[in-house]
Amino acid sequence: MTILHVSAVKNWGGGENHIENLCFELKATHPEVKNIVLCVKGGLFHSRLLKTDINFETAPLAYNLDFRFSMKIARLCKKYKVDLIHIHDPSAIALSIIADKFSNLPPFIFSKKTSFPIKPKKFTLYKYNYSKIKKYFCVSNETKRVTAESIKDTSKLITIYHGTNLKHKSDSTPFLLREKYNIAADKKIVGIIGNHIRAKNFETLIETVNIVINEYKRTDLVFVQIGNFTDRTPDLLASVKKYNLEKHIHFLGYTPNASNFIPQFDSLLVTSQTEGIPQVIFESFYHKKPVISTSVGGIPEIIEDNYNGLLTPKHDAKALAEKLNYLYDNPQIIPDFTLRSYEKLLTQFTTAIMAEKTIEQYKAIINGKS
Repeated sequence: MTILHVSAVKNWGGGENHIENLCFELKATHPEVKNIVLCVKGGLFHSRLLKTDINFETAPLAYNLDFRFSMKIARLCKKYKVDLIHIHDPSAIALSIIADKFSNLPPFIFSKKTSFPIKPKKFTLYKYNYSKIKKYFCVSNETKRVTAESIKDTSKLITIYHGTNLKHKSDSTPFLLREKYNIAADKKIVGIIGNHIRAKNFETLIETVNIVINEYKRTDLVFVQIGNFTDRTPDLLASVKKYNLEKHIHFLGYTPNASNFIPQFDSLLVTSQTEGIPQVIFESFYHKKPVISTSVGGIPEIIEDNYNGLLTPKHDAKALAEKLNYLYDNPQIIPDFTLRSYEKLLTQFTTAIMAEKTIEQYKAIINGKS
């Protein structure tokens, strides 16, 4: 069985981490499966794959529908005798469809990793309902529900949680956060991981920090945010300066293996306005760090408020600040929260479980049973 994984994303994020984890798991548990990853030449995912033993190829992507990328898909299918194309982002669907028009490609699977609704545009609906897509792997039940609104054959939708890889854990980092930012031992580090994109809603993050620091007058919390800077970053930094928060929130920028810093956090904060399920939550479960999050996407499927974490509505900085206050004013709840999350992770949300469910679907499609 030969699978071609297609990624047309130039940055590194949870979706690319999913591809990497899936390839690692399948190599370990199903060596009969040959995985080839096609990624954007010169992108962060390309740089990351260079440091692994994953079999990968690259193609240029100068614009959204770069014909060179599509032709590379067609050539790889022929070169490796690909049985199935696993598409990992919306741009890759369009590029694969173009390739299919010139070369009869094998069946497609599409991984829907966000809970964004599919736009009701003619070409967009055509793309997502393309006949070669045999299954839609949704990262959560909420993603499945949202996607079903735009898919004609909803029997093709299946939920497969991504989970975390238990075999590739490391706390190795190029520096210690406390040393880099001179954070005293009696202060707690609230960690935030995510690229500076609209979905992560870091505007609410800064509002939350402002309430915690300037209204609640807490001096025991320091916020550290890790993730790619974007065109949204200057406005975020301007807000930090406006509220005089420069000593209280630090933006680290892109850092390889960002999840390795989680053991240095005292808690994880998620302020997203839309999500599938952030991989960083699973990582925090593993490292037994409490999670405070907005209740968006599939997050309520893995966190129950005041049982194994704390949830708030999206866009509600006041509620997030109150939850942070509650957590650190009642530290006795943290061991129960983290133990319940850890046990839930081991039984439901590992990449080993994800890989088994994925290979089951691969076989069904290749054998014509799905």
